[in-house]
Amino acid sequence: MSRLFGSVRARATLGASLVVALALVAAGAAVLLSLRDNLTDQAGSRADSAARKVASQLLTVRSLGDLDLPDDENQPVQVVDGDGRLVAASEDLRKISGTGVNQVKPGRGGAGAKEDSGDAEDREEREDGEIDDETTYTDGSATIDGESADYRFAAVEVSSPKGDFTVHAGGSLSDERSAVSTALTSMLIGFPLLLAVVAGVTWLVTRRALRPVAAITAEMSAITASEDLARRVPEPDTHDEIARLARTTNETLTALQTSVERQRRFVADASHELRSPIASLRTQLEVGAAHPELLDVDGAVEDTVRLQELAADLLLLARLDAGEKPGAGRVDLAAFAREELSQRTRDHVEVHADLKSAEVAGSRGQLARVLGNLLNNAQRHARSRVTVTTRSDGAWAVLEVADDGSGVPEGERERIFERFVRLDDARTRDEGGAGLGLAIARDVAVRHGGTLVVREAPSGGALFELRLPSPQSSAE
Repeated sequence: MSRLFGSVRARATLGASLVVALALVAAGAAVLLSLRDNLTDQAGSRADSAARKVASQLLTVRSLGDLDLPDDENQPVQVVDGDGRLVAASEDLRKISGTGVNQVKPGRGGAGAKEDSGDAEDREEREDGEIDDETTYTDGSATIDGESADYRFAAVEVSSPKGDFTVHAGGSLSDERSAVSTALTSMLIGFPLLLAVVAGVTWLVTRRALRPVAAITAEMSAITASEDLARRVPEPDTHDEIARLARTTNETLTALQTSVERQRRFVADASHELRSPIASLRTQLEVGAAHPELLDVDGAVEDTVRLQELAADLLLLARLDAGEKPGAGRVDLAAFAREELSQRTRDHVEVHADLKSAEVAGSRGQLARVLGNLLNNAQRHARSRVTVTTRSDGAWAVLEVADDGSGVPEGERERIFERFVRLDDARTRDEGGAGLGLAIARDVAVRHGGTLVVREAPSGGALFELRLPSPQSSAE
């Protein structure tokens, strides 16, 4: 059963069929009940009309024998006196039930029953007689001329100079039975056909609606098998949920393709950057092994340090790409920058500091890497001066590193934050630049909820501005 209704199309068809079936059953029951009540009311109206015609005769005829009772088999009539005795009945009536009077032949004394003094006084007061406005209805059956049928009986009370009487007249329910039976038969035949049509239409419409989903599924399977992330799923020319699904899927594939290409490019660039110092170090060691007097120890140490720094940068980038979150410690940028500057002994350009207290929350080690990378970049390009500034700017803590070099062209101010990017030949590998420092600084800033941008410094060089949220403003 789970496999039979395992598809959306099958479940939609089943659901639509069940809903329509319930609606048809409810509507059919309502129609049948309404039809039966309506026809029953019509039979009652016919019975009431017949009873009142006989009641009118009771007010005008001289004797009960002069009553002209209907001889129609669809309208049996009984007339009962005040004592409950049958005084008149239709000619062919043989058996009756539902009126409370089972006699079919008039009894004796029906018209000449005794009257008490009170009745006589009432009759004197209303010599013309009276027909009650209320009609009592009952259901029963009657046998007329050997044929039995169901009837709706109307009982009308009459007070006349000849006595008090009750007229029972019946209206045939054969039309009601026939109409209800015909309607029920039509429903039993038509409802299954209608359900079959609904199920078929739902199946076809659902299949047509889900056809784009099948195309998306097939294309995704092909992309998975071929590992070709440049392919895209077809987007239907509609504005429904399936079209949005296709667009979202293509957007996801685009993001995935970009991420994979970036990762591949990163691996290729990292391999290239690692190959150079490793090859240089191996060459120096091989020459030193063959000719110890030619061993360049300083060069070997420099290549080893560079290799160590490059490996540390690659490991940090890998941790950042893996979603490593910064710590929650408090760092005063002024004291932090002062401490970091005091530990730098190899700078060839003088660093000037203008440090004002500004507190941030984050990883001290990662922030140290940002400041170190910005200072190293400034040292490579500065002519005679590097300036470090910290300050508070509303909800932000700001750290700025400026140099008096040639600056960064406006069109390249975003590109320099990409990995393994060098803007000119001045930034060679021999000078220690691998094109990762600024990329690491931008990633760390973003992980801390801040920004890192480059502008033109007042001295004409480059000014890198790091903005990080201040924990005091967040607490407020």
